[in-house]
Amino acid sequence: MANITAAMVKELRETTGAGMMDCKGALNETQGDIEAAVDWLRKKGLAKAAKKAGRVAAEGLVAVESAGHHAAVVEVNSETDFVARNDAFQAFAREAAKIALNTDGTLEGLQAAHFPGATETVSEKLQALIATIGENMNLRRVAKLEVKKGVIASYVHNQISEGLGKIGVLVALESEGDVEALSALGRQIAMHVAATNPVALDASGVDTATVERESNILREKNAGKLDHVMAKIIESGLKSYYKEVTLLEQPFVHDGSKTVSQVLKEAGSKVGGPVTLTAFVRYALGEGIEKEDGPDFATEVAQQAGRA
Repeated sequence: MANITAAMVKELRETTGAGMMDCKGALNETQGDIEAAVDWLRKKGLAKAAKKAGRVAAEGLVAVESAGHHAAVVEVNSETDFVARNDAFQAFAREAAKIALNTDGTLEGLQAAHFPGATETVSEKLQALIATIGENMNLRRVAKLEVKKGVIASYVHNQISEGLGKIGVLVALESEGDVEALSALGRQIAMHVAATNPVALDASGVDTATVERESNILREKNAGKLDHVMAKIIESGLKSYYKEVTLLEQPFVHDGSKTVSQVLKEAGSKVGGPVTLTAFVRYALGEGIEKEDGPDFATEVAQQAGRA
């Protein structure tokens, strides 16, 4: 058996971030070969990560990054908010958003992309982080917006660090107008999106299932009406619905007397050219994730330790 020294264990711990006993075991398994021990620990870490995958990862961070005429937003989940405040986790989320700028904007494309100057992919880097921190994490989704001329404005709500927070918004404004003025307008609209959570840019973007559901509600509320009357009621009701949930028709949060569409039209004269809002993205941390009932992560750990 190889002579495993404390210095070797210390070196392996510093390299991998794994626990002391895990490092000692890895060195024993690999006869003191540091590089082989790193691989052994990574394999063991990946196996542990797979077992943790059943845990709900609904905390974490939304990261926003922009460069020139394109910007990206990613959501990276963790099990606890404590991990979301970990420097390594924040660095990963921030770097993932930067890498997303140079991908096709799909989750698969981002997962397969390599970290700058490294052989590891984003997916592999996340697995290594899971093994180091010991908590399930998930690169959940990514979106990328581009404009030919104009700006991609961004806003991060509940920001805990530059570009990192609980809600991330991107707004694409196509225009040949003044970039500084466009950026200020775009940020205001991004804040509006964060506050109102529109379901689509305009009526054409609302999915058919949602339209049908709203129509059925109107039919039930007005049961017994003649067909031609019902048709007008549904038409009027849907128009009211679109004013509530589509971005261009919503009253602007910074000036409720105008819709977002009207604000954009008036902005043309201020920025020096027509302004078109072509797209937006709003990511709220954990939205749509059903959290499991039962003890929280801290309680679970205490129970496993026999103290609860």
